[in-house]
Amino acid sequence: MTEIHTPRLLLRRWYDDDLAPMADINADPQVMRWIDDGSLRDLDQTAEDIERWEEEWDEEGFGLFAVELLASGELAGVVGLSVPEFLPEALSAVAISWRLGSPFWGQGYASEAAQATLEFALQDRGLDRVISISRMGDDASENIIRKLGMKPERETAHPVYGFPLHVHAIDLTEYEA
Repeated sequence: MTEIHTPRLLLRRWYDDDLAPMADINADPQVMRWIDDGSLRDLDQTAEDIERWEEEWDEEGFGLFAVELLASGELAGVVGLSVPEFLPEALSAVAISWRLGSPFWGQGYASEAAQATLEFALQDRGLDRVISISRMGDDASENIIRKLGMKPERETAHPVYGFPLHVHAIDLTEYEA
């Protein structure tokens, strides 16, 4: 089983007990504001998400981790790697993304988890390039992207919802662990 330990977090595969806390995160309008069209996701939709994330692990050798706080065992959210199927122009790439519950914002958890995931992608999984896709105006995500050392690559629009997106990238030659 793939796990990553950071000073404060455990990044791991999904447990059955993660469904309810992840559904709570997906039902928070503050959290979902920047995800797709901002729609909230219920328990059944969250179960489908987790099942899809686990399938990607099995098929690709990477996926989205559950983010657990080491101190309390709480599920803080999700971070990981995926193929950005919603954006056809980026399909040859692997994207890093994150979604933490609002009680866990502003404490550096997303940056800590994203940094560990980027290192996993480039050093453990042998990827030579990783991208991140963010909605224009999502300053918190843009800040994390800068901390990862990713550089702006292009601007585009979401193919379904039409809102503007930033695509950032980093390759192995630019990465400093």
